[in-house]
Amino acid sequence: VQLQASGGGLVQAGGSLRLSCAASGRYFGGYTIGWFRQAPGKEREFVAAITWDSKRTYYADSVKDRFAVSRDNAKNTVFLQLNSLKPEDTAVYYCAAPAEEYVYGEVWKSNVYEYWGQGTQVTVSS
Repeated sequence: VQLQASGGGLVQAGGSLRLSCAASGRYFGGYTIGWFRQAPGKEREFVAAITWDSKRTYYADSVKDRFAVSRDNAKNTVFLQLNSLKPEDTAVYYCAAPAEEYVYGEVWKSNVYEYWGQGTQVTVSS
């Protein structure tokens, strides 16, 4: 499956952005999709994930209550709504999918994911 993340940009602290992850190349509806981010000089970290049926969503503590993940399987797209943005949210955001369908365990671990999008830059100014 090929993934394409988009929607990043420059925003002031307190602002919002909506990221999209468009999938192609394979049936999308059975895949859990994860969002990760990587800031300069830091390791990649888990942000959020959503199962194939939208019944389970997962968030890092640092973004819980500010970010929301959703999906539209008919459009092969997963969304990440970023609200109340902080300068520390500045990073390249990536979406990813596992090699297999119907994965719901340990979705906060990057080694669960096989396919990665190219990333989209989010910059939050203070």
